[in-house]
Amino acid sequence: MHSESTTVQTSTAAASAAGDRRLLIDGELVGTAATFPSMNPATATVLGYAPDATVEDADACVDAARRAFDTTTWSTDVEFRIHCLDQLHRALLDNTEELRELTIAEVGAARLLTPGPLVEAPIEIVRYYSDLLRDYPLTEELGEIEVRGQKHRRWVEKEAAGVVAAIIAYNYPNQLALAKLAPALAAGCTVVLKGAPDTPLVTLALGELIAEHTDIPAGVVNVLSSSDAAVGRALTYHSGVDMITFTGSTATGRRIMAAASETVKRVFLELGGKSAMVVLDDADFGMPAMFSAFSMASHAGQGCALTSRLIVPRQHHDEIVDLVANGFANIPYGDPSHPHTYMGPLISEQQRDKVDGMVQRAIAAGATLVTGGERVDPGYFYTPTLLTNVHPDSEIAQEEIFGPVLVVLPHDGDDDAVRIANNSIYGLAGGVFSGDEDRAIAVARRIRAGAFMINGGHYFAPDTPFGGYKQSGIGREMGRAGLEEFLESKTFATVVS
Repeated sequence: MHSESTTVQTSTAAASAAGDRRLLIDGELVGTAATFPSMNPATATVLGYAPDATVEDADACVDAARRAFDTTTWSTDVEFRIHCLDQLHRALLDNTEELRELTIAEVGAARLLTPGPLVEAPIEIVRYYSDLLRDYPLTEELGEIEVRGQKHRRWVEKEAAGVVAAIIAYNYPNQLALAKLAPALAAGCTVVLKGAPDTPLVTLALGELIAEHTDIPAGVVNVLSSSDAAVGRALTYHSGVDMITFTGSTATGRRIMAAASETVKRVFLELGGKSAMVVLDDADFGMPAMFSAFSMASHAGQGCALTSRLIVPRQHHDEIVDLVANGFANIPYGDPSHPHTYMGPLISEQQRDKVDGMVQRAIAAGATLVTGGERVDPGYFYTPTLLTNVHPDSEIAQEEIFGPVLVVLPHDGDDDAVRIANNSIYGLAGGVFSGDEDRAIAVARRIRAGAFMINGGHYFAPDTPFGGYKQSGIGREMGRAGLEEFLESKTFATVVS
């Protein structure tokens, strides 16, 4: 491996953090009769065991959340919610190092990248919503109108949407959990949070911090782990759940929408992506080439918003490909706990099989493998992979890969670049590089996507709404919009005497 350390070992801190994790149900930390293993993806060995919750456990969580919402003052006591969010923020800060070691070991997160959305950045989402709630206008006066000779005062109040089922993916479990939990709690909702079966321990650790270090009342937050897909399905159908917030694949998102329709639940869906990085002919090609290489290797390509399609001027195609290949060649991968490693493993052998299968099918269909395309053992490593001569309508150019695989597509001018970028069922994110910022912004505005970087600009932060167009999802996470996903509007009117 390129990493300075080729022997991957689970740290003592991570091993300690992995042990004896419990579910949080109605304010109690509880185990289950059955458990399932959580793997260390860098070693392909068992890291620890998680409680294997049942559908009955999920029902108990919903019942607790329903009772807490319907019979306590949680949804109406704004000052108490701020107090509890502040406590949670402090608990996360105080336990950052334990969360870091556990995330490195269970998620395969490179230590070098943990200050970002893998560990540290999500903690500030909690502080953001605590601060926002202090000033957010939960009442809006609409003024008076006259109806049949009488004056009527009208106003709108914002109130919590109710019981929320939050189901998250494995790739950024701290980010995904807190980006759902913090605004839901700020809004006054109660929550059942289900961790991903590939990374249950990190999410269970969050539940334990809530139980042990905050005054959040019993039932307001419940945390589940399970290897049984029926548990997630039960939450989507449950009549006691008012809203589902889900991050994961578009295929699963479609099924959740169908299930939610049975009881007309509100849904927030942050789904797949096949984002495009567009390079215009007046750009400094070294910057987008380096950006594309390191972006696709970030967290082994396991990010829904990563720009996995690089759309470049045809006349400069070979030059840019060479620059990207050189960037891939200089990416240190290997032991994620090593301080200089940039890219860790994929989450599982199943995911590695999927990635490699897509790469091999693309090559068989005529794509050129410039570099990469190799499994590296032990663990679930896959080398950064660059493909050219890819048809824009092919599987590798259309389907989300969730691995360190970049495809290069040539364009013949701005209009053609926009056409290729929009040739996707997805619309999550994207980017444009150009020597002319106005030209770059004009191109970005024509591409149907929820977030865009201009010349490498960084848009991802607690105060910026994030979400997609088309089949990349419904709604927005983070920012004021993220709070409003969990709020209902109630309109009032009274006769002025």
